[in-house]
Amino acid sequence: MGCASSIPKRYNAGRRRRRKKQSILNEVAVYVPALWVPLASDVVRPLRGLVSRDVLDRLSALRGRIVSLAEENYLATVPTVSELLHALEEYLPILLGLAKKDNRLEALVEFKWKNLGDDQECCFSSAWYEVLSVVHMIAMLSLMEANLMLVPRNGQDACEMKVSEDSKKDVIDLLIKASGCLDYCAHHIIVHIPSQIRKNLPNTFQEGTLEAASIQALAQGVEMQLGLAIESEKATLSVKRRLACEEVSYFSQAHYCLSGCDTSDAYGKKLLLFIKWKYLEAKAAAYYYHGLVLDKGSEPSNHISAVCCLCAADELLIDSKRACLSFCLASPVTRVPPAWGVMKNLHKKVPDVARKKFQTYSYLIEQDKNALLHSLPDLPEFPLSLRSDAYELPQIDASWDSEDCQPQIQSLKEHLKDDEDEIEAEQ
Repeated sequence: MGCASSIPKRYNAGRRRRRKKQSILNEVAVYVPALWVPLASDVVRPLRGLVSRDVLDRLSALRGRIVSLAEENYLATVPTVSELLHALEEYLPILLGLAKKDNRLEALVEFKWKNLGDDQECCFSSAWYEVLSVVHMIAMLSLMEANLMLVPRNGQDACEMKVSEDSKKDVIDLLIKASGCLDYCAHHIIVHIPSQIRKNLPNTFQEGTLEAASIQALAQGVEMQLGLAIESEKATLSVKRRLACEEVSYFSQAHYCLSGCDTSDAYGKKLLLFIKWKYLEAKAAAYYYHGLVLDKGSEPSNHISAVCCLCAADELLIDSKRACLSFCLASPVTRVPPAWGVMKNLHKKVPDVARKKFQTYSYLIEQDKNALLHSLPDLPEFPLSLRSDAYELPQIDASWDSEDCQPQIQSLKEHLKDDEDEIEAEQ
């Protein structure tokens, strides 16, 4: 993920716009690494007689509703995603009673989940695996909701679509919420899962992959902040440079987290390609604003360094376009997005500014041709300011502690009737 050369050999007068792909392909503004949804699982039979009928009915009904919502809505709009998020948050407190209340209950139910992208299925007898999957799904749905707020819908041209400042701030909130959920998964939930199950978890749930996805969400939050700063008349060049440099640091950290993970599956490769693409974009922005700040200096070396930064930004934008295409063509294929937000601004400005500054200071370059070999400065480093929302699991549902929450001894007649009802339901 290195930097491009300082001075390009030529500048193109314009950029060709890519043809739009078919509308059936998803468009990515905020990347959702992998969405797992629950499949129907029998939670009644393994727990019958061990917990109260009220708890058992609620557990089964709430999970069944999530399964139904995930199947029917297919998560195509913000309202349906929000409805599913609410259902997951309602389910979690009753589920935690199964995970925490009594260790002998933790491994009794076999929970089934499926990856919507490749139909891979996982099935483990662990309530903590279910908790991990639920919190992970909350994070993914938060990213999905953020994406839906940014991408065009109903055939709207993305180049003309306007996203309000309030909506952008809502997207940032969703990103830091998702980041907090993923960080909690990596450091506080996985430790409860039995080691044998942990070894067999999908690559999506590796600690490093979860950390990378968490940091990726923060990086995109900073990208949104930079977009707001660019639109603000009050934001200085120094503020824009700082945000761009922070974005570079976040994507660099995300890439580092993935370096020790198995990314051989489709979604691991896709996430890695996304991070590389966005890293190049962020670095282009950082060098552009760093060049403008340096150009305000009075020394000839300042101007030469500024030219190198601006030309590096132009080269990085070209590289980022190639990286974007590689990401979009990787399975699962996604639509090549038009430049928007920060990148739409930079694609317009960087080539012209770099060319003009190169022409303006060409006499300095002629005076010391070797200066170009040493004049591309390192980007400044800043303390990272955006933090994940501190996620905490909710309290166990009060029904687990009520006087009625006691195992109910069924008569043989009631037991047989329950079996008959289940057989009729399956038919």
